[in-house]
Amino acid sequence: MSTRQLAGCGLDSGAITSRLRRGHLHRIHRGVYAVGTELLTLRGALTAAVLACGDGAVLSHHAAAAWWEMLAWDGRRPEVTVPRAGGRRLSGIHPRWSRSLNARDVWRRDNVLVTSPARTALDLAAQLTPRALRRMVRQALAEGRVTIHQLAEVLDRSTGHRGAAALRALLADGPLPTRSELEDRALDLLDEAAIDRPEVNAELSLDEHRIRPDLLWRHQRLVVEVDGAAWHDHRLAREQDAARQAILEAHGYRVLRISWGQLADDPRQTLARIHAALGEVAYAALSGFARG
Repeated sequence: MSTRQLAGCGLDSGAITSRLRRGHLHRIHRGVYAVGTELLTLRGALTAAVLACGDGAVLSHHAAAAWWEMLAWDGRRPEVTVPRAGGRRLSGIHPRWSRSLNARDVWRRDNVLVTSPARTALDLAAQLTPRALRRMVRQALAEGRVTIHQLAEVLDRSTGHRGAAALRALLADGPLPTRSELEDRALDLLDEAAIDRPEVNAELSLDEHRIRPDLLWRHQRLVVEVDGAAWHDHRLAREQDAARQAILEAHGYRVLRISWGQLADDPRQTLARIHAALGEVAYAALSGFARG
């Protein structure tokens, strides 16, 4: 809580000082206090950084991405965009200043001002590698944290932003909503071989079952499941995978399973398997990839 918020609770400077001595309040930044304990959650620490920067301060960049769970937090100084350049420096906070931050791109969540997921992606497009940006945006799309429409709108509002070119190129390439790096690699392999892109994580309604295959060629009734160890390497997941496959096969779908090792160590064989399942549709593209 800030000094102003504590004052709103009826605490003057003397009462704050008294509670600091007794350990009921803990100073985090100048004018910002933790109540009851100095051990903060990540959201508590990010909230404290915004409060320390005063009126109009907005959590942004990597800190905003961590808030929206678009990126894992790496322990850096929280980035906070402030209304004007200059001002006092605060230990442990990375202040930023932006002329292009539109009011529509500032959302209030849990009483904290934070850049929207779309604006956060735009800001980070100027900092992340193309692969890291693509992974973050695809994951955010898959999890419903942002939409293509929102990303396009933020680009329209942000002419001249340093991240605009990178984010625009990503949208032009078609950032499908993948849920893992393994799905990304599978799509990259298909694109490199010029094989028609499948639907990604599209829902199938099969009788009373709703299934979202990783990769789906609906017309050819082909499903490819990419099995990463993080999600599939335990008994319950394997049982669920087998049940899903049985349902798909009962409804006439052919199911191919691809592991990380197969994708990384023998991509040509992986493409050959997909080609055989798709039939002659991808033959010319596959032949050209194999010769290359």
